[in-house]
Amino acid sequence: MPDVVDPHPGVPVPDADRAFPLSAPVVGVGPWQGPWPDGERYDPELLANGDRRNLVDRYRYWTNEAIQDDLAARAHPLHVAIENWEHDFNIGAIVRTANAFAVAGVHIVGRRRWNRRGAMVTDRYLAVTHHPDVDDLATWAKEAGLALIAIENVPGALPLEAAELPECCVLLFGQEGSGLSGPALAAASAVYEISQYGSTRSINAGAAGAIAMYHWALQHAAGRPAGRPSD
Repeated sequence: MPDVVDPHPGVPVPDADRAFPLSAPVVGVGPWQGPWPDGERYDPELLANGDRRNLVDRYRYWTNEAIQDDLAARAHPLHVAIENWEHDFNIGAIVRTANAFAVAGVHIVGRRRWNRRGAMVTDRYLAVTHHPDVDDLATWAKEAGLALIAIENVPGALPLEAAELPECCVLLFGQEGSGLSGPALAAASAVYEISQYGSTRSINAGAAGAIAMYHWALQHAAGRPAGRPSD
């Protein structure tokens, strides 16, 4: 069982609260015990001091570069693109989800600087490419043989839950409030919306990204072992 740090040592704990930890479990592992493993993938500093990064256990003690290389070698043929005109805080959440689904690349369209806080450093392990505008992204996608699929609730959009997404594609997302730009919608080969049943006009871009990537994974990643780096 992971160690739990008591933030208030010496303070009596009511019986009703004893079954619950006083703080979140400690993440990761401590220093490597025993002879160090061989291989360039291992980081000597992490082996010596422990690895507390937010990673699946099979990547413990690996260098960031080794993790990035392994993810790239087994990445899905799925890319994710996000427009960045207003420094939307949801971009980081989409990047974090893209890492979880092992996408081949993340593309930032518009402003080069983006809010990385929500990514929780997961962008360190992904290929992140900047495109100055939608035309540049569309040209790249065409040359790479990838369909550009827009996810946006607009008139004429088809329901995502009924869509058969291409295996090799780029899912394109807009930003909070303004959504996808006109040029982005025009460049897409298809536009899908996420059906909603409440009173709100839209869900945030971070949630939309997770739903769309999961929908793609159900169609093209079923049966593939999750979180299994190659040997």
